[in-house]
Amino acid sequence: MSRPEREVDVLVVGAGPAGLAAAARLAAAGVARVEVLDREQHAGGVPRHCHHGGFGTWTHPLTGPAYARLVLTAAVRAGAVVRTGITALDWAGPLALNTVGPQGPEAIHAAAVVLATGARERPRAARLVPGTRPNGVYTTGELQQAVHLYGQRIGTRAVVVGAEDVSYAAAETVRAAGAEVVAMVTELPIAQTAITRAHNARLRHRIPLLTDTTVTELLGHGRLSGVRVRHRDGRNAQLACDTVVFTGDFVPDHELARKGRLVLDPGTRGPAVDGALHTSRPGVFAAGSLLHPVESAATATRDGVRAAAAVLESLAGAERPRHTVPLLVESPLRWIVPNRVAPGDEHPYVLRASALLKRPVLQVGQDGRVLHQERLRAAVPNRTLALAAGWTRLVDVNGGPVRVVVGGRRSSDSWAGNLP
Repeated sequence: MSRPEREVDVLVVGAGPAGLAAAARLAAAGVARVEVLDREQHAGGVPRHCHHGGFGTWTHPLTGPAYARLVLTAAVRAGAVVRTGITALDWAGPLALNTVGPQGPEAIHAAAVVLATGARERPRAARLVPGTRPNGVYTTGELQQAVHLYGQRIGTRAVVVGAEDVSYAAAETVRAAGAEVVAMVTELPIAQTAITRAHNARLRHRIPLLTDTTVTELLGHGRLSGVRVRHRDGRNAQLACDTVVFTGDFVPDHELARKGRLVLDPGTRGPAVDGALHTSRPGVFAAGSLLHPVESAATATRDGVRAAAAVLESLAGAERPRHTVPLLVESPLRWIVPNRVAPGDEHPYVLRASALLKRPVLQVGQDGRVLHQERLRAAVPNRTLALAAGWTRLVDVNGGPVRVVVGGRRSSDSWAGNLP
């Protein structure tokens, strides 16, 4: 049985801040048929169930739901069509997707596709935490939806696994539900949790923070009764609780990119993109937390606007860069975005480290040549760093990969030996 087919000018997959911002910019620029798909029943992405503040701007701070309404309204008023409850299943062609929704299956063809499918937290099963399968086990997103969207009751005593910004958002949601946070547990050593501890100190009710500690087992039948933890020095303990929230450890929702055989970056596990957010498939662009899980809604919105600018150039007939060079990082750096370089790319790069680094020097090189170096104040795990892009004009498109390393560490192909 053949699927009904339709054509649009631009198809955006994902109605979070990145996708809606891209759609708003494209429609406002005069693109006639801009369509946004989302498998959820309501548009807005993650912010719609984040009831804490911190969205918007310093002068106009918003809660997550208010921000979600703002970006949705902007897209619709500009003329974009937003369709929810629609799942993109796979590719029907280079720029076409097979979808399914309440009205049945459909194939949608486009002149350009923007992937903005976001990211998700790895649940307990993916983290290989053993034990029973009791009720009371959540990720941050599941917790926020249960409490804020559906008004569900949770337990009375919760352990939050993780110690980053999203972990404190989870702790605030636990308290909003009337429960107590008995502890936050992180594998990070205390030296790498300075910002976390500063955040903790600002809270009215401080939370016990267990560093160098791993959750090794969930306990209880029917309902969670506790978690067993192990400290790095081998000490074991049991924390009594009826709720546990696994936070952080985000991975991109890259299934559609993978089915389309787009090149994925080994660091982010999202699509590899150049400075204009082109993926490896001509006409397909990517934006938001699909590229760098997970950033703020404001960052995702800027990504969407940036992708829209590249789409407009593509629709106008501009050629994409014929040659790009892989951009790689080495430990203790974890990933960098964009991760392909074309000479003249202008937007700053974002990257993360896996360890605390005091005043690190980031060094950029290619084939034994030093392209750039700059000193940063500090690098903290789970916090994004920025790298200027002025050096991209020096890249040899016929050369080897461009590498970013922390000063004093030798690269695997020894170019760092030429650095001062």
